[in-house]
Amino acid sequence: MQRLKVLITGTSSGVGKAVAEKFLKEGHIVYGIDIKKSSIKNKRYTHYIADVRYTEQLPDIKNINILINNAGTINEEEALDTNIKGYINVAEKYCFQPEIKSVVMIGSGCSVTGVDLPFYCASNGARNSYTINLANRLGELYKIPVNLLGLELVETDFDGLFNHPEKVEEVKKLTLLERSMKLEDSAKWVYFIAVENKNMTGQCIMIDNGESVKHHFVDYRD
Repeated sequence: MQRLKVLITGTSSGVGKAVAEKFLKEGHIVYGIDIKKSSIKNKRYTHYIADVRYTEQLPDIKNINILINNAGTINEEEALDTNIKGYINVAEKYCFQPEIKSVVMIGSGCSVTGVDLPFYCASNGARNSYTINLANRLGELYKIPVNLLGLELVETDFDGLFNHPEKVEEVKKLTLLERSMKLEDSAKWVYFIAVENKNMTGQCIMIDNGESVKHHFVDYRD
């Protein structure tokens, strides 16, 4: 298996950390960017402290094979700058390298359902459209896949939801499968789309236990 150079943003915790650990487990070289320090201890992991909102803080990393664009915030005052401006900053800086093979954007199911805080929802909806924009440009240049995974109800402390078990159960009932997603399962999805996928591009796929497609039909007919 070819050892890939993988850049992941938001690796200090949650989905980003889980994805970094998955790529390291599979033998790849991983670079992480986050505003916080990292707890990952691996000789094939390099961590950079930077705020994706500011291009001048982003480190120069060459010969990237895979980009996982994940860093984000639920803070309404910072959502637009971090979740879309920061997202674009990272992609525009690192994707346009001849060695790039795949790009996976991490988003949220709220980009489809609209169920969350206003600026957070808007920033994630913008991520969907930017993914399609980027897929077109990178498809023309390098013929590589670019896709977004809208992950929902992942068992992480991203927004504090999992500190409230009764609320978690309430949210689960909004999904068809009535369950949440383990961090390791989210990492497996990202790895599959980044490494195994060769034919899907420009897609925004909701991995949300069916929340975005759950509808209750009221049959008024006799």
